[in-house]
Amino acid sequence: MKLNIQRITISFITLLAVLGLLLPPLLAFSQTPTEERTQLEQELKKLEAEINAIEGDITKTQKEKKTLENNIYILRSKIYKLDLEIQKSGKLVQDLKFQISDTEASIGQTLTDVEVKKAQVSDILRKLAQEDVKTFPEMVLSSSTLSGFFSNVLALELLNQKNKELLANLTELQSYLAVQKGNLESEKQEEEHYQRIQVLQKKESQNTKTQTEQLLQVTKGKESEYQKLLDDRKKEAAQIRNRLFELIGVPQAPTFGEALAIANSVSAQTGVRPALLLAVLTQESSLGKNVGQCYVANTQTGAGVRTNGVAVKNVMKPTRDVQPFIQITQELGKDFTKTAVSCPIPSVGGYGGAMGPAQFIPSTWTRYRSRLALALGRPADPWNIHDAFYAAALYLGDYGASKQDYNSEWRAAMIYFSGTTNTRYRFYGDSVMRIAAGYDADIKALANNNGPLSQQ
Repeated sequence: MKLNIQRITISFITLLAVLGLLLPPLLAFSQTPTEERTQLEQELKKLEAEINAIEGDITKTQKEKKTLENNIYILRSKIYKLDLEIQKSGKLVQDLKFQISDTEASIGQTLTDVEVKKAQVSDILRKLAQEDVKTFPEMVLSSSTLSGFFSNVLALELLNQKNKELLANLTELQSYLAVQKGNLESEKQEEEHYQRIQVLQKKESQNTKTQTEQLLQVTKGKESEYQKLLDDRKKEAAQIRNRLFELIGVPQAPTFGEALAIANSVSAQTGVRPALLLAVLTQESSLGKNVGQCYVANTQTGAGVRTNGVAVKNVMKPTRDVQPFIQITQELGKDFTKTAVSCPIPSVGGYGGAMGPAQFIPSTWTRYRSRLALALGRPADPWNIHDAFYAAALYLGDYGASKQDYNSEWRAAMIYFSGTTNTRYRFYGDSVMRIAAGYDADIKALANNNGPLSQQ
């Protein structure tokens, strides 16, 4: 019996321990939406502080001697930083989902209020219409007393006044509803931007992990092998020139050398650095490949199908992009139902519709169509590599990239991504500038070892 009591005691203690582990999550579920948002904001601040600290550490290490140990440390720090940034983007998406939920609930309530006001207005108008058909003698005779007649007249005046107030309230509600719907669209677009940034962060994280593994494999962890690798420039130049430059929306990817030749040609005409142009197109192609390619099928709704035949909603925004898309494809002799564009991000509910390597949406491409045609001497094709490079350079140049300083280029890249310089999306701009710095090093390696590309 004593043994049984001990077992019961131990079991009870174990149960308490388990409950202790389970209680925090249970308590988390009991948080109010306001408390959840507050906690989320605190977590975001903590992540941002940690990200900034790691960035400072990386910058400091980069200034030190180029050793294998330092390089591996930098790469691993970048991976950790990217993991934190992915977490941060996830929390920003979560925060936006709270906002979207609040806005949708508010829209629902406003719609209910609108219907109530409409019913009240309809009821008053019906009563006024019934009284309106009566002649003056009928109105007098229908009242048992003279005071009753005047009471009826006063009641009609009050109904008229009430009707005016209700109509004014209804107008205000409808205006407010339009604002709410605009806010909802903006919030969903913002969520889409964060989702796209997460795609880039995950890709960069994977690339950095692969780079770290390859570096350790090639050098076998030996400093002498690493220094030898740094000195081997001629072999590197050949690899740079011949590696494929992946682009979305083209049947065959060019080599880096071919892409650079196009970027150099476009740069001479627009003033936008080749490295920046290549970096932006790299980012856009990464995003386009992640969401996949779709065809527009329904011009009224913008719905369509993936290239594998699976039905998809919101391939293209019907009120903004479908008609420009039809015009662009007709001008080029293409069948719009068989011309691939980017698919929407399924979890967000926004629209796809971006075209070719530069990932322009049709309405934006239309703004540049006449300038491109004037420069090219023919209709521009979003799926033509040269035309896509040229369009991207014009866009970036319009927002200051032709100044060729860091801040101007960063700003232009940010606007290319989201139409704003909102620092919450700064990963895109920062990433473009990092990629551009890498391409700059590649371009210098080609020039130092093989001479200018145009002479090859």
